Amino acid sequence: MWSPRPDANVIAMVLAGGEGKRLAPLTLDRAKPAVPFGGNYRLIDFALSNLVNAGYRRVVVLTQYKSHSLDRHISQTWRLSTLLGNYVATVPAQMRRGPYWFAGSADAIFQNLNLLRDERPEQVIVFGADHIYRMDPSQMVAQHIQSGAGVTVAAIRVPIEQANQFGVIETEPDGRTVAEFREKPEQAIGLPDAPHQVYASMGNYVFDAQRLIDIVSEDAEDPTSAHDLGANIIPRLVASSEAQVYDFAQNVVPGATERDAGYWRDVGTIDAFYDANMDLISVTPIFNLYNMDWPILTLPEPLPPAKFVFAEDERMGHALDSMVSPGVIVSGATVDHSVISSRVHLHARALVTDSVVFSGVDVGGGAVVRRAIVDKDVVIDPGARIGVDPEEDRARFTISPAGIVVVPKGTRVQAREM
Repeated sequence: MWSPRPDANVIAMVLAGGEGKRLAPLTLDRAKPAVPFGGNYRLIDFALSNLVNAGYRRVVVLTQYKSHSLDRHISQTWRLSTLLGNYVATVPAQMRRGPYWFAGSADAIFQNLNLLRDERPEQVIVFGADHIYRMDPSQMVAQHIQSGAGVTVAAIRVPIEQANQFGVIETEPDGRTVAEFREKPEQAIGLPDAPHQVYASMGNYVFDAQRLIDIVSEDAEDPTSAHDLGANIIPRLVASSEAQVYDFAQNVVPGATERDAGYWRDVGTIDAFYDANMDLISVTPIFNLYNMDWPILTLPEPLPPAKFVFAEDERMGHALDSMVSPGVIVSGATVDHSVISSRVHLHARALVTDSVVFSGVDVGGGAVVRRAIVDKDVVIDPGARIGVDPEEDRARFTISPAGIVVVPKGTRVQAREM
């Protein structure tokens, strides 16, 4: 006998409209969720992988700023079989309130209520598109259904000293009902079972579908609202005792190791983005891309394996403590503690260390790249230096607070005349 699909009563909405100003210049030509990460991936691949691995395969991605590369990536990569009604579809601003783009995350949902009315789900998963983590969302959905809450908010435990960096969830004595939802509080209240910790919102939610429709419709009529989920919608549900918290530490992902279980990182700044890439390349990674029981999915390019050539004393092609993607040629160069994307060519005696290099980059002979993020299709001339002279770099490039040099897409980096 035919039985309904496991996600028959659930639809997922991925919010991918953020402008990503703090990641500039990586977001000058692309939406933040389309920023490359970890050699082969885009940021949005992590949220989408978590959803489809859990069996949720009716997914809409709400886009807005500079969405072309994101639209193209999803259309080429996330083509699910439509035979059983599976899809991952991008949806631009519908402008249902007039000629306006999304005014906020709640307005993004309001402008797309037709999708919910067409699909008639009982629950709606609303996830952000630009965090690095593994999660089985079905466990969160199960808690939400069991609780009968209007919304369930995913949260990660962080030290109370970091409360002023996050949206913080304070609970009732039961440890689950949300008592307060406060943005970056200077004085926070610790958890009932761990006074030295607080719950930081992960920006992932599960809603009762009808309650979501009702509350974003009410919010749309409020001229004083910022039309934001975290600032407006969640506090209203908290005030009516309809919000519960989901402890991310309880989530069990197949294949997770003790070291990388519970990993979650917001990569909203250059330094956080750089650090998350560096988390991938230790001997025992803090975040393990090699977990094939819960794979992070993306489109494999039709490229040959990476190639390392020359074994001479002064030009030995090799990589240490690094991830090197297909199509890379390390031609007598050295790669150390770095993440190298596809179709990168490193020429004789070049050195790339402590860096993240996007696809299509050409590093000339004898060039040096240290503590840098190099965007796509950059040409680094022979003998050029990046990350060696801070004053020289500051005159040409963006430098993060931690000193990471960011070279914009398509730049030609010339060698300085001595």
